[in-house]
Amino acid sequence: MHRNHITISENISHMLHHVKIGLKVKQCVHQIPSIVMEATIQPITRTVLRVRLNIAPDFTWNDQVHGTVGEPWWIWVEDPTNDHIYHSEYFIIQKKQVITKEPQLLVFTIPIFEPLPSQYYIRAVSDRWLGAEAVCIINFQHLILPERHPPHTELLDLQPLPITALGHREYEVLYKFTHFNPIQTQIFHTLYHTDCNVLLGAPTGSGKTVAAELAIFRVFNKYPTSKAVYIAPLKALVRERIEDWKVRIEEKLGKKVVELTGDVTPDMRAIAQADLIVTTPEKWDGVSRSWQNRSYVQKVSILIIDEIHLLGDERGPVLEVIVSRTNFISSHTEKPVRVVGLSTALANARDLADWLNINQMGLFNFRPSVRPVPLEVHIQGFPGQHYCPRMASMNKPAFQAIRSHSPAKPVLIFVSSRRQTRLTALDLIAFLATEDDPKQWLKMDEREMNDIIVTVRDSNLKLTLAFGIGMHHAGLHERDRKTVEELFVNCKIQVLIATSTLAWGVNFPAHLVIVKGTEYYDGKTRRYVDYPITDVLQMMGRAGRPQFDDQGKAVILVHDIKKDFYKKFLYEPFPVESSLLEVLADHLNAEIAAGTITSKQDAMDYITWTYFFRRLIMNPTYYNLDDVSHDTMNKYLSSLVEKSLFDLECSYCIEIGEDNRSIEPLTYGRIASYYYLKHPTIGMFKDQLKPESNIEELLLILTRKLSPPGNFRNFFQTNLDRESLRITLAEMGDIS
Repeated sequence: MHRNHITISENISHMLHHVKIGLKVKQCVHQIPSIVMEATIQPITRTVLRVRLNIAPDFTWNDQVHGTVGEPWWIWVEDPTNDHIYHSEYFIIQKKQVITKEPQLLVFTIPIFEPLPSQYYIRAVSDRWLGAEAVCIINFQHLILPERHPPHTELLDLQPLPITALGHREYEVLYKFTHFNPIQTQIFHTLYHTDCNVLLGAPTGSGKTVAAELAIFRVFNKYPTSKAVYIAPLKALVRERIEDWKVRIEEKLGKKVVELTGDVTPDMRAIAQADLIVTTPEKWDGVSRSWQNRSYVQKVSILIIDEIHLLGDERGPVLEVIVSRTNFISSHTEKPVRVVGLSTALANARDLADWLNINQMGLFNFRPSVRPVPLEVHIQGFPGQHYCPRMASMNKPAFQAIRSHSPAKPVLIFVSSRRQTRLTALDLIAFLATEDDPKQWLKMDEREMNDIIVTVRDSNLKLTLAFGIGMHHAGLHERDRKTVEELFVNCKIQVLIATSTLAWGVNFPAHLVIVKGTEYYDGKTRRYVDYPITDVLQMMGRAGRPQFDDQGKAVILVHDIKKDFYKKFLYEPFPVESSLLEVLADHLNAEIAAGTITSKQDAMDYITWTYFFRRLIMNPTYYNLDDVSHDTMNKYLSSLVEKSLFDLECSYCIEIGEDNRSIEPLTYGRIASYYYLKHPTIGMFKDQLKPESNIEELLLILTRKLSPPGNFRNFFQTNLDRESLRITLAEMGDIS
């Protein structure tokens, strides 16, 4: 009998002819693991669907029955017409999730074929309990597949352009090469001799930084009193550009280069005098919100956005609003602002180009295979449901890959955590111990290395460096990191094992790149999740050194169930979708506070300026839109605006006028916009902060209340962080 029928213990007692056993049976039945699944689908391409599966526990936890950790389950996706399984995954429902009724989100991709099947089944089966099962049906009746993607830009067979084409001796001496590469040759005229907007999609390692410099030189030549803004997604990338351009552009060209990040905020005079501002998306968003009061924002003549394909990432909405606001500022000041977007190869570059007002002359979207140094990719799948044993099983193949593909040339190994850098290095040393020359990866005199090791702080790094293996992660002292970087760049050590952030932060090309695992531990969801495909492509892009190699090698070691997905998207470009919906209310609040949006109609118009609106038309099912008829679109957008404004009203950020159309910003909304706070956070401050609150109460509000709105959701990533804070507070003593 289904558990829903077993609700009243008296009925059970009557059925079993036993008066006292009814309540006990009811309790036992509700301890049988049960889950409720709800799936939404998002078409990525015409052949790939992303599935977002919400799994809610629906049973009562008992430590004597279930233990103290969690209940393991298997899920798989099957096509009932041909009995084919397209995806399978092992997951655990934690005890805490059952007690708090917290749903778990699984995100995975599955293939889809035309003609479309009627439905797929998602089945969940307990790993420990017989009969504990659940089924969710994915219906394709209303699925609208995205449009087919236009062809790529062909790489023309052109004579390499000499750097003398710059026509400025001071520019020419900045470069160590004599000729531009094929991609730079093809885009040179558009970037250096015109003012049209440009989108350049090309693989990592194609020389896109030089493309950015060509556009900057155009500003220096034609608009010397204006400013250029270069936006990089990470502070590490900003620092890399600053270190390079401070020497090459500021010292050698005499142009003022300024860093504008959360770590470095120069004074107004320095910004006003700057010729080139290097910044992050969030910082420029915060600065440009008050563009009416900041003259230097109005003096910007070019906006260069590096890694613009991250538009579909968690931080992508910031890029969307920056471009939308730039166009708005340009229309009001009647001064055109050139936008240059730099990206990896894209599937839907035409959509992005249309949104950026780029004509055919400014669109360059080359194939992923078009690289100055060709890349040979090997993908290996590894079984095993548990992460750590699976990572350990990859160490021997990684060692063999080095012996096969790069026995004497530089090797970069990307891993997911600091712990994995150490474990991988120690295993590689163990494999080296069986070789004739255990220190074959050390490319310098041992005595010289011993002198360097004495200065190293990290004990594990001392050991690995002796074998020519470096480690690089955020836990190392800065001096240790610099030592490792210098040794690897100068080919004194052959192997560098690094966490994935190095792929974005520092440009260390190698002959061979090994990506050891494509998952990382996400502290927010407390489970292992996949890297974005863009991160994997970025890591692969470090393979192949233009000055030294005629071919690069990349070895991708993945969980075997993910192998087909990576085989497809490592060779095919990935489409860029919008992530604006999740944070639309906060960005509307910023525009309302700035006076850009004063009515509901303005809010509707604002949405039509965004990249989200373009993708909504092209891929409606991805955004839960049933069809693209005029009426349906209007209702959908009106509903979006109404919900966002209602949320802002509840957070005391805005006030809707009596006519139910006009919108007035409130003080709390202006504060949230100015300090870059999410609207639920400012609403919580309004509700919780009292004039009589003492320091202890304020700290409790910060630690307990800020977590749900998300401003500090990344604050505690590990138990180590919590322990450090606990010790610090204990040292402070009585803070009340």
